[in-house]
Amino acid sequence: MSMPELLCPAGSMEALEAALHFGADAVYGGIKRYGLRAFAGNFDPEELREAVRRAHAAKARFYVTMNIYPFDDELEGFAEAAREAKAAGVDAAIVSDPGAIRLLRREVPELAVHVSTQANTLNTPAAELYREMGCERVILAREVSLDRIRAMKRALGDSIQLETFVHGASCMAYSGRCMLSAYLTGRSGNRGECAQPCRWKYAVMEEKRPGEYFPVEEDERGTYLFSARDLCLMPILEELCEAGVSSLKIEGRMKSEYYVAVVTGAYRRALDLLAESPEAFRRALPELERELRSASHRDSDTGFLLGQPEVPGEAEGFHQEREYAARVLGRDEKTGKTRLMLKNRFFAGEQLELMTRKGILQVTASPLVREKTGETLETLGIAGETILMDLPECEAGDILRGPVRNHRE
Repeated sequence: MSMPELLCPAGSMEALEAALHFGADAVYGGIKRYGLRAFAGNFDPEELREAVRRAHAAKARFYVTMNIYPFDDELEGFAEAAREAKAAGVDAAIVSDPGAIRLLRREVPELAVHVSTQANTLNTPAAELYREMGCERVILAREVSLDRIRAMKRALGDSIQLETFVHGASCMAYSGRCMLSAYLTGRSGNRGECAQPCRWKYAVMEEKRPGEYFPVEEDERGTYLFSARDLCLMPILEELCEAGVSSLKIEGRMKSEYYVAVVTGAYRRALDLLAESPEAFRRALPELERELRSASHRDSDTGFLLGQPEVPGEAEGFHQEREYAARVLGRDEKTGKTRLMLKNRFFAGEQLELMTRKGILQVTASPLVREKTGETLETLGIAGETILMDLPECEAGDILRGPVRNHRE
């Protein structure tokens, strides 16, 4: 089978580097305006040029998110931002609004357009319409099932590319077009400012009993009534690739570089194993699913791909089975030790894991040297400090991780 592109989030320069290091074929990131993640790091014009340069140096593509629903008085600036993005070298713009698509095809015709999932594309005629408008790719609504993706691919052939989300948070509203945040907080998700009120805990109050709140379900935690489970399509990745999608998209422009590294690395290995043989992928599937649980996540399911998703109300809080300990900066030529940027505390003698492009290595932490002072320590809890430690052969960008701990230790 033909392997799809692995498309990963780049909400910051650190996340971009993590995605590229662990095997992304393409990344997507926002500029300071016109995207639906207003509170991500995003890139100013100079940073965008640098981000695109780094992506292209790694032989990866860079797509810029411009999927806000703009008003008339924003269209001139929208077109100008698209011209600047094209000049920076981006490979495509991700756009939602039909008027904005039409504007870009007229004003910046050399810039490829991908239709955002926010456009809610569910059927073949809609994809054909976007193709006729000059769009290169459609990012399908998350409500489209695997069988329907297969049918759309058969009908469309190679006339337009199909992209689908494969992992990450899912919105409780129709393909993300939600008004809950706008009503409750004045921050519209359709303008990039969602406060995620679907993740809040809700209860019922009877009219004649003011101030007396009742959980929707009687248990000790209450109920997260509107909170959808995360999406994880690793269990059906083989079927998804066989369906003929062009790109598999990982959600997470608000997520950490560690999250991006873990999820990118797991799906990269999965796709490489599938390219080798389906049997190799199936043997590795339990390990790959465990690896995904190493990053911060909610309970997950396969969304609408195999029918109706799991009922909401069960995606409480976050779980994480490993913690980001340090990032490899390279080798210290003088001492032969590995230079590390510390992220979280760990202790000499502790069993850690080294995330590399080739896989996960088990290592034992040795006493560390604080570069600033030269002193040898059993532990250090100052994030951002550079330390030296004995590690197996590794390269800049690899990640050291350890057990999740209480940070008051």
